[in-house]
Amino acid sequence: MPSVTAADYVPPSRDLGDLTAAARACRGCDLFADATQTVFGQGPADARLMLVGEQPGDREDVAGEPFVGPAGKLLDKALREAEVPREPVYVTNAVKHFKFVPAERGVRRIHKTPSRTEVVSCRPWLFAELQAVTPEVVVLLGATAAKALLGNDFRLTAHRGEVLRLPPDDAPEGVDPSVVVTLHPSAVLRGPADARDESFASLVADLRFAATLLTG
Repeated sequence: MPSVTAADYVPPSRDLGDLTAAARACRGCDLFADATQTVFGQGPADARLMLVGEQPGDREDVAGEPFVGPAGKLLDKALREAEVPREPVYVTNAVKHFKFVPAERGVRRIHKTPSRTEVVSCRPWLFAELQAVTPEVVVLLGATAAKALLGNDFRLTAHRGEVLRLPPDDAPEGVDPSVVVTLHPSAVLRGPADARDESFASLVADLRFAATLLTG
């Protein structure tokens, strides 16, 4: 009997409301068992710019919304400095459930990087979001998001500052955005204190560059 995957839960509809509702019941991998809830993407269906992170964190898992924790606050600050309004942007993650290391009572749960199997298992949801929104530009925040769409051998540091395309043989049908890769905001927060200003400035520069790719 074939294994169940996230693709078995993705509806034919590309309406974001339908996708969000269907994703709540996804059992395409084991991460749903420990997570509080599915954290689907948010933003307008006609967003021209999409930002893709790795996975929800502790705050996002509780709130059910992407990028509302410390990394999200840093992303908001970076968007402001890049003069990119947050409201017209669609934000999501490559993986829709929080993967974490159990913590003692009163201590925030610690993020654990999703495995390649988990990333690939969840990719049908990301593909469906790309088809629903059809953004002009996609910014991949961090290595996990970049590898989710550009392949497991992709190296983010080698391609920052470039305009990329999704692999034609492994991409959602009907979607061909310009793609930019950059740091995940959490990498800025976790980095050495003496390098954070430089890392943050790089994130801002990459977001500003992505905005210049939007037509009109």
